[in-house]
Amino acid sequence: MTDPSELSFAEFMAARWAPLYRTAYLLSGDPHDAEELLQGALAKTCVRWAAVRDKGAADAYVRRAMVRALASRWRRPWRELATDELPDPGHAGGLDVRADHLALWAEIRRLPPRMRATLVLRYLEDLTEEATARELGVSVGSIKSQTHHALKRLRAALPDLELSR
Repeated sequence: MTDPSELSFAEFMAARWAPLYRTAYLLSGDPHDAEELLQGALAKTCVRWAAVRDKGAADAYVRRAMVRALASRWRRPWRELATDELPDPGHAGGLDVRADHLALWAEIRRLPPRMRATLVLRYLEDLTEEATARELGVSVGSIKSQTHHALKRLRAALPDLELSR
């Protein structure tokens, strides 16, 4: 593989699209929002690609752009209208997904966006508390508190599920 410092943006995007999309999906909770979120972050990264000194850390740059975009969405008034009709559940595509994973994901989606982002970055992206705090632009204490309260909510909602860490 080539030296990360010599990666072109197209090579970076091709190599890192899937894991970055997964992060965007876990942050947003919706595949369409995830696509929009990632495309926006990659567009910003592309414009500033020459200024990204450490191409090996470009994932962090894109994640930070996604988190900041989400944070600005959280500040905007909510525009989605509630209706009496439930959305079409769609087709699962024949995937054999365990019921406890579905229940856990449903509860994670119910968490406030900042708590969800904290869990995604800490446990799915394996970032340290310090790195998560940098990504979200908050203190380490805030990350510890958000993590504690998020896990407490998940444990209360899913008492039969083993949630470690």
